[in-house]
Amino acid sequence: MTSDETRDGVPLTNLDQPLFDGAGATKRDLVDYLDAASGRIIPALRRRPLSVIRVRAGQEPFMQKNVPKYTPEWVRTVTLWAETSRREVSYALCDDRRTLLWFANQRAVEYHPALVTADHLDTPTHMILDLDPPEGDAFGMAVRAAHLVRRALADDGLAGAVKTSGAKGLHVFVPLEPGIGMEDMAAATRAVAARAERLDPELATTAFIREDRGGKVFLDSTRAGGATVVAAYSPRIRPGVPVSFPVAWDDLDRVTPSDFTLRTAAALAGDGDPWAELMPPPQRLPADLIEEGHTIPVARVQAMHEGKRRARTRRG
Repeated sequence: MTSDETRDGVPLTNLDQPLFDGAGATKRDLVDYLDAASGRIIPALRRRPLSVIRVRAGQEPFMQKNVPKYTPEWVRTVTLWAETSRREVSYALCDDRRTLLWFANQRAVEYHPALVTADHLDTPTHMILDLDPPEGDAFGMAVRAAHLVRRALADDGLAGAVKTSGAKGLHVFVPLEPGIGMEDMAAATRAVAARAERLDPELATTAFIREDRGGKVFLDSTRAGGATVVAAYSPRIRPGVPVSFPVAWDDLDRVTPSDFTLRTAAALAGDGDPWAELMPPPQRLPADLIEEGHTIPVARVQAMHEGKRRARTRRG
């Protein structure tokens, strides 16, 4: 059954269709949640080149970077060169409720903004560590690893905010003062991950190759350059539609990712914006952190070379 309506001038269609298999929610539930959360999620998206993950009825989810030809002219965009695909990509800028509702009507469930704004494409706004626990019920391990990261940051005078990834892990964000270059930020991220690993090498690892992680929490320090990270308050395409949600450090031991879903997150956020409220002020990255990080190989590059070496060994 199709149930049409209009909000903020945006026609909404097929609202009673199931969102995706296992969601336990309809497209209307997605639209209603994003509308209710618009005052919180838009600040996390504003002025940032946006990639979304959409899921059409009966199809597999897919990531959309380039806006489609039928995008309304009032959706603001920024055109960037994509090195991986060797072409220019027109990214949307989700700066207002109307654009967010349009994306919701396109069945865009996940929102992955860039680490930079369209105004300052070479200047990251945050240093981010993605904490990825092993398979199974291992969120508690991610929590313990997050506290290692927090301690490593504090040892160098830094502070961050933490949120659930909406999957099985956690994201730690450290807001940065303007002016830090991308390479220095990436180096500092590698150094924080390495220091956290040294605090408890039985729990945490910086091994990029999955088979080398040994059932430990992967401290992913690769969120730099053209990388994105799922926004706070974004739903995820997973059973029950969990939401990436901010958590106070002192509450981490008392939550699970399933606490925050399409149906619960808006009420749990209350009238405020917990992500903005929990975020420390922008900080300057210490020189020693940057210096140490520049001595650590870039994980993806190191893994690529190691993969080639192992392939040669197997062939030999």
